[in-house]
Amino acid sequence: MARDAGQRGEHAGGSRLTDLSSVTRFARSLGAASWFAAVGQPLTDGEAREALDYLAALDLGTEIVAVSDWRTAEAKTRDPAWNARWWNAEEKERLVLLQRAGAEWGEDSLMAALTRVTDEATRITLGAASIAAARDGVADPALCRVAAGAATQAAYQAALARAAGAADSHPFAIKFRLFAAGRWPLGLVGDTFHLF
Repeated sequence: MARDAGQRGEHAGGSRLTDLSSVTRFARSLGAASWFAAVGQPLTDGEAREALDYLAALDLGTEIVAVSDWRTAEAKTRDPAWNARWWNAEEKERLVLLQRAGAEWGEDSLMAALTRVTDEATRITLGAASIAAARDGVADPALCRVAAGAATQAAYQAALARAAGAADSHPFAIKFRLFAAGRWPLGLVGDTFHLF
């Protein structure tokens, strides 16, 4: 099937799509991520740069605030000033990628590959969140489920970006790297991006 770039498997950004096996390999690699291992720690310069690149890629340039503990993280996810611009920007991008990847691979094949990713992420992330929270003296199954759900969503988004042939600079690829490095992006509260 012809695409915008004029050839099968190549999108306008110039990256080459091969097949969905890269998504399957990605699913198998999820166990190697450092899920929630760095939450509460000071941000490194590299993490701060990645977060700024992520926000810029979604046209959400704002300041970043590091969250230091699980209870503050929980409060930020429930804050009435939580800004839906973040969710809306991600959802818009998700729909673009879904259309692109679905046209390339077919909806059934794409959904099967993405399901493998979400199943594997779900299997891994709840335990990882529970261990990290317990290490900080927090035993809150509901909060751990929220954290694991956010991580699973990030894995799904990164897999979708991969299936669509997006570059490593794509916001979903960057967001996944933050999670894989042990962080939890909490979102915009007001105009400030909070990263645990």
